[in-house]
This record gives sequence, C-alpha cells and structure tokens, in this order.
Amino acid sequence: MTKSAKASTPAPLPSMELQTFSNEADRQRLSAAAIKAFRSMARIWDLSNAEAASLLGVSSSTWDRIKASRWDGALGQDQLTRVSALVGVYKGLHLLFADDMADRWPRLQNRGPIFERATPIEAMIEGGIPRMLEVRRYVDAVRGGL
Repeated sequence: MTKSAKASTPAPLPSMELQTFSNEADRQRLSAAAIKAFRSMARIWDLSNAEAASLLGVSSSTWDRIKASRWDGALGQDQLTRVSALVGVYKGLHLLFADDMADRWPRLQNRGPIFERATPIEAMIEGGIPRMLEVRRYVDAVRGGL
C-alpha cells in the first residue's frame, strides 16, 4: 500500500455505549449533576417544597433531604426525565429572554393552549412528564420563531 492510501483510510471509531436513563450506572453517574441543576432551578424559580417535590416526582421528605444535601441516592428514570425537561425549559427561556423574564415566566399565568390560564409551573405539576415535555417543545418553538 502506498503512503497516500494509508493516509486516506479512516481510523476505526471507538465503540460507544448509548447512555440511557434506564441504565443503573448511567443514573448513578448523572444524578449528582441533575440534582444540582434542579436545586438551582428550584431556588431561582422560588418553588415551594410541595412544588419542587411534585416537579421532581419525589415525596416532600425526600425533597427535604435532597435540598439539604443529605440524600445520596440515584434518581430514577422518571426523575431524570423530569429534570432533563425542566433544564430544557430553563435553558430555552434564557435563550428567549435577555432579562429577568426568563425566571419570572414560569410563574406567570399563560393563555397558551397547553396552559389553560395556569402558570407553566402549575401546568407541569398537573400534567407530569408529558406536559413538561410539551412545555419544553413550546418554549423551543417560540424561541425558534414558530
């Protein structure tokens, strides 16, 4: 083989395992960062204990331990999905609004079809994961100019 033939042959790609929320090792690895992000959002959005626990999908007593950094468990698949959706909403709002509206918006009554005059926080608590994902898509769509 000539030098030019060797140079054009791509190196094999390393095998990569797909990260999933159903994999225990992935949940263990991702939980600390997810909890840190959620605690920050809960503080910024001024969530009550009941609101934070409901959005995260945990009991009030578990949220109290998480909030006080006295919980070292791994979040479940549903909790990681919830945090992922909420982080997407948070990030989308900060890309959409250049001022404090990004952090006020989740508390404002909304006439959009997925909110029915409720606040986004109320709508996401009421609708669970499906509504959280819907709110994330809604924010992304508004941000994208749709």
